[in-house]
Amino acid sequence: MLRRRDRLRAETVLEIKAIALRHMADGGAAALSLRAIAREMGMTAGALYSYYDTRDDMITALVTDIYTSVARRLEAVRAAAPADDPGAALVAVAMAYREWAVTNPQEYQLLYGSPIPGYRFPTEGDASSAEQQACGVLLRLVETAWPGLRERMSAPGADLDGTGAGTDDYDWSDFTPPFAALARAAVPGLPPAAVALSLRIWGRLHGLLALEINGHLRPHVADPATLYRAEVRELAAWLGGSGTAGAGTADAGTAGARAASSARMAAMTGPGSSAR
Repeated sequence: MLRRRDRLRAETVLEIKAIALRHMADGGAAALSLRAIAREMGMTAGALYSYYDTRDDMITALVTDIYTSVARRLEAVRAAAPADDPGAALVAVAMAYREWAVTNPQEYQLLYGSPIPGYRFPTEGDASSAEQQACGVLLRLVETAWPGLRERMSAPGADLDGTGAGTDDYDWSDFTPPFAALARAAVPGLPPAAVALSLRIWGRLHGLLALEINGHLRPHVADPATLYRAEVRELAAWLGGSGTAGAGTADAGTAGARAASSARMAAMTGPGSSAR
């Protein structure tokens, strides 16, 4: 059991983080100020500095929490999906990812929006480890699909995605050394082509989500989920399997998430700031 002092400190940390996220939703991460948070909490700036030495330390703590939460959520979805149906697993993970993003647009922006001026994401430590956990979810998903996908890609005349890319078109020099090391540690034995596929999948999902979160799809489509779902199912077809399990449940969840988050996203007048 936590001592009273430790419990109060933990509660104060949670309050600081909650206020910081709200301030970022109102004014963007670049406008985040420890002094403003202290003022709202009725604390002196010096008292707040006993929790975080700098604004950047607080941002790093927020980023660590968000990456950890997202990684755990998506890994649980991946692990619960049919082991013999990688396409269905991708649908389940991708729809859960979108549900998180539209429900928590400011958290999404902190990870993937415009860089915060003056902030440098740490290359090691808890934040870096949490980011690696999030990356590992998609790598493990592709790992499950790779044996069958490699066989189909190696067939004469195969061109599964219209690019002509084959299983030998990538090597480790195509990636930065830190990411190559991360991928090799997360999924030993996964070849460079499979790692590249995981990045391409993430890029296509992220692209539509970024357009939606920043309000760029609203003038054009009634329901951004329709576009996203179609993209997910096309990607699932790459991986093989039915590519349908989990889609209905996720769609129902994201309908509620859209309603809950529409006001927050509408209030965001421009791209948010990210910790990257």
